[in-house]
Order: sequence, then structure tokens, then C-alpha cells
Amino acid sequence: MKTVGIIGGLGPETTAEFYLELSFYCYQKNKERRPGILIWNVPQSYKIEKEAQVEARGEDRYIPYLTKAARMLEMSGADFLVMPCNTLHIFIKDIRKSVRIPVLSIVEETVKFLKNKKITKVGILATPSIIKNKLYENVFKKEGIGQVLPDEFDQAKIGKIINNIVLNRHANKDRQELLRIIDRFEEKGVKDVVLACTDLQLLIPHHKLNIYDTMKIFADATVDYILK
Repeated sequence: MKTVGIIGGLGPETTAEFYLELSFYCYQKNKERRPGILIWNVPQSYKIEKEAQVEARGEDRYIPYLTKAARMLEMSGADFLVMPCNTLHIFIKDIRKSVRIPVLSIVEETVKFLKNKKITKVGILATPSIIKNKLYENVFKKEGIGQVLPDEFDQAKIGKIINNIVLNRHANKDRQELLRIIDRFEEKGVKDVVLACTDLQLLIPHHKLNIYDTMKIFADATVDYILK
């Protein structure tokens, strides 16, 4: 098995969930032993975190934290790296340049997943930074996948909901609001919705639309690479 290095803490609850998913998926596919997993919890300030998640500004202040995390994990013996946070994949080129080991992309793995399912149109729930930087939109266009976004009012709500999750202040009202936003996708003729923020998987129960959790997609791809 390869040892995976996780750039984590973005947010902490999702990192913990991602770790558990890797352990469980590995056991399902290989019952010989547990995988080697290293985690570096990025020591980011709450102020920078909120500005990036809610206001889509100042994201580039993350870069030195992310590249340091990547180097620390490489020096600690990781064979490859993952980061279970969609938003900060806007800096994946910087992370890849900072190390000599492979860095998997949650965006690339999600697009592969959608193409394998022959999905050509998706609603997307993401942070304002992802929308502003067209992180998924640019790749979707290349692959012939249409992207449907919430309106500006709903997008602002999503940013606040995500910040509540990261700070562990989310409540049932956040879940209900998120479900109402998903319901409005159906009115736009959307049948498939991508959770392009790994934190949102903590709130979404079953829904009549097809909900694709990028964290689970990425965890499965990571396990395949561990066992490669």
C-alpha cells in the first residue's frame, strides 16, 4: 500500500470524516492491513477562513500554509497527497510545484466520475471562491458538462452555511435551507447535483434528486491510488 498525506483541517470535521472513509473503503477492497495515513492540520486563522468561504476574498493568503503542509507531509513519508477541500484546489498548481510526489485533484476525479456516468448537466453547490474562479466551470466546458448555479441570493446563503459548518455552528435550519436551494434546481430541469464543497456532505440527507458528494468520490479515488 502507498502512504497518503492529507492536507487537512479545512474544515476539521470533514477531514475526520475523510479519514474514516479511507479506512472503511480500504478494508472493503483489501482486508490484509490498514493503510498508512498522514494528516497535517493546516493552522489557518478563522478570519482568513471566513473571508475566503463567505466573501471570496484573500484566498491567496492560504498558499504558504498549503505548500508548507505539502512539504511537511512529503518529508514525513507520504507517497502522494490529497486535499479534501474543493475551494483550495484553486491553488493545486502551487501545491504540485512545491513537492516531488503526486497530488491528486478532487476536481479531476469528480469530472472522471461524472463522465463515467454519462452525466452532461449538473447543478453545483460550492463556495463563492469556487464560482468566482470557475474551478469546475472551466473543466466542465472542456468535457461537455453543463453547469447550473444557484442565484446570487442562494449563493450568499451557501457561503454562510459552509462557514457555520467549518466553525461547528451548523443547525437544522442550515440543512433545511440547503434542501430548499436544492429543490430550486429541480425547477430548472436539473436531475443531478454536485456537492462541490466537501463540508456540505455533513448536512445533506437523502433527496429525490441525484446528489453526488465530491468527498466520497475523492475518498474512493484515493483508496484506489493507495492500493495501486
